[in-house]
Amino acid sequence: MTASGAAASDVASVHVVVPGDVDDVTAPSGGNVFDRRVKECLAAAGRPVREIAVPGTWPRPDAFARGRLARSLAALPDGAVVLLDGLVACGVPDIVVPQAPRLRLAVLVHLPLGDETGLTPALAAELDALERETLRGVSLVVATSPWAARRLAEHHGLSADRVHVVTPGTDPAPLAPGTDGASRLLCVASVTPRKGQDRLVEALATLADLPWSCVCVGPLGHDPEYVARLRELIAQHGLGERVRLAGPLTGQPLETAYAAADLLVLPSRAETYGMVVTEALMRGIPVLATATGGVPDALGKAPDGSLPGMLVPPQEPPHENAALAEALRRWLDDGGRRRRLRTSARQRRDTLQGWDEASRRMDAVLDLLREGSS
Repeated sequence: MTASGAAASDVASVHVVVPGDVDDVTAPSGGNVFDRRVKECLAAAGRPVREIAVPGTWPRPDAFARGRLARSLAALPDGAVVLLDGLVACGVPDIVVPQAPRLRLAVLVHLPLGDETGLTPALAAELDALERETLRGVSLVVATSPWAARRLAEHHGLSADRVHVVTPGTDPAPLAPGTDGASRLLCVASVTPRKGQDRLVEALATLADLPWSCVCVGPLGHDPEYVARLRELIAQHGLGERVRLAGPLTGQPLETAYAAADLLVLPSRAETYGMVVTEALMRGIPVLATATGGVPDALGKAPDGSLPGMLVPPQEPPHENAALAEALRRWLDDGGRRRRLRTSARQRRDTLQGWDEASRRMDAVLDLLREGSS
């Protein structure tokens, strides 16, 4: 191919900028899955996709990672369509925004940077300001839930027509048989303060009189101090035989964990969508989750209007575990409730969006960039 032909091909392609670990199966995350599946489906639909993987400690990269991102963007031809993962883009407006006049840039925000749990107020404010500068400087912003789109537009002063929603898809899956219909609880999330496994352990500690077991699936390496505190909390309450930290699971081991689950529990303190909610519903598993961020969007409703799970309000200490414990007790005590929720979950699975539809919606957003529209 000639140099001019290569440049034309580059302009026709979608350049997807992702964290360097997006395909690392030892550290699965909803954001990584979203990035990977959208890339795969766009390519399968005939849309040329070129991945730019940038390793680094995003959103606060070192000089080497910053330089690599800057060189990668500078090497793209004028007019190239670029979809940047927000974890990479939002903390470095000084690198991204100067490229906006010549590239067609969209940023995919999985989680607003300042919403991460455990940040100092000063750091949260700093990241929030950097994110605002980035999002105001690019052509389009993509959010993963209606709630996230509204929040980004309002919080950062973005016009609503520049913020678009592409909710994650869900792969088809068989109905989960469960264990006994009640007692096997499953939490699928990275083991970090934002995901709230400590809240779950504290709630379960008040239910020692009831039969249950809980498996927590998710990477353990993002916050070793939190993992250590969580293990201490499990031991302190004498729950070592009932709560298991299984680490990250993918493929058949993850399918086996879902198949045994009677209830998915997602006790997050912040969540823009919650892909595990729809993954559970696709298997007919009811969900108990904190009604934070976009989780109610993900849970949705069955065709008859019923909820396929239970939502508890986000609360501050010392009361943040009480509603979760009460909902778990109602689940374990009330067989009629369990049957109704399972019926609703099985109805809801028929309405879930697949990845082909998610990719079609993403491609429609990218078409706006190709047309030069914002």
